[in-house]
Amino acid sequence: MGLKRGLYAKGRVLGFTRAKRNTKEHTSLLQVEGVQTPDDAQFYLGKRVAYVYKASRVIDGSNIRVIWGKITRSHGTSGVVRAKFRSNLPPKSFGASVRVMLYPSNI
Repeated sequence: MGLKRGLYAKGRVLGFTRAKRNTKEHTSLLQVEGVQTPDDAQFYLGKRVAYVYKASRVIDGSNIRVIWGKITRSHGTSGVVRAKFRSNLPPKSFGASVRVMLYPSNI
């Protein structure tokens, strides 16, 4: 199976960065589809991330909202990356999918 081409890659929100007792809500952990090593994750550093969700109230004719963020660095040895969002992600986003945009390009 070859690589899917498109404007974004799929990812999943794993949670916030944390220690045993303290949680840092300003940084989220993401697993990008097809990324298994820190070397693979290097490509995605600096890329934009969109958490798209539906709200109950309609604003400007749409109930779809987006929280934008940016991948800042890798995390660990299994290809997980850290991302900072403009406003902190809500805990209900844990396990939800995100769109990892393939821009800005650094190739």
